[in-house]
Amino acid sequence: MDISPDTPLWQWEWMLLNRTILFTWLVMAILVLGSWFVTRRLTSGPHISRGQNLLEVLVLGLRDQIREVSQQEPGPYMPFIGTLFLFIVTSNMLSIVPGYRAPTSSISTTAALATCVFVAVPIYGIAHQGIGGYLKQYIRPSVLMLPFNVVGEFSRTLALAVRLYGNIMSGSVIGAILLGFVPLFVPILMDAFGLLTGMIQAYIFAVLAMVYIASATQVNHGPEHTEDSQSGISNTQSTHTESS
Repeated sequence: MDISPDTPLWQWEWMLLNRTILFTWLVMAILVLGSWFVTRRLTSGPHISRGQNLLEVLVLGLRDQIREVSQQEPGPYMPFIGTLFLFIVTSNMLSIVPGYRAPTSSISTTAALATCVFVAVPIYGIAHQGIGGYLKQYIRPSVLMLPFNVVGEFSRTLALAVRLYGNIMSGSVIGAILLGFVPLFVPILMDAFGLLTGMIQAYIFAVLAMVYIASATQVNHGPEHTEDSQSGISNTQSTHTESS
């Protein structure tokens, strides 16, 4: 039973091509070509294509979620958060294609995505507060919290990578096991459930990335604003979970 996307497909000396790399390139190609196809004939008139209509719904939905989570204008965060969401959801949705293995079921891919978030947090934080204002958050409320805050930065990055990897990989494992016992109906149901799970995991990853970025750009608003923001984030996630 081979369920790992890291299985080598081709190797020559130090160059290695495995399924993770191949399917990542495939997802990237789909996103690039899909973006070109949808945006090549954008119009502001009353009659728009189905692709543009879908794109507008997606963009407006992402902007509303970013605004609700961060309590800020979504413009600066939209390219990064939107790219994360689209890459993860496309990777997961293609799992219904026979022979395909989602790159997000490889720890190398999820670690790379989490590293992008890890790098983006200080970039956005410094852009909003300056390097001095951003670094001050590591010694709040006391300088004794410095090592704990630093460890927290790395631990939440690790958790972000492992959470996505564990959820996607577990679905592949369960599906492969059930395929050996019931080769038809149960795997179909598992694929349908996997599509829902894949979308939810993409949403959660994007929301958590926005939460981490928002925490780095809202420090100067004070503890009351932070508590209100965290409360709003919790309510948003609870509402989405109940609706799902």
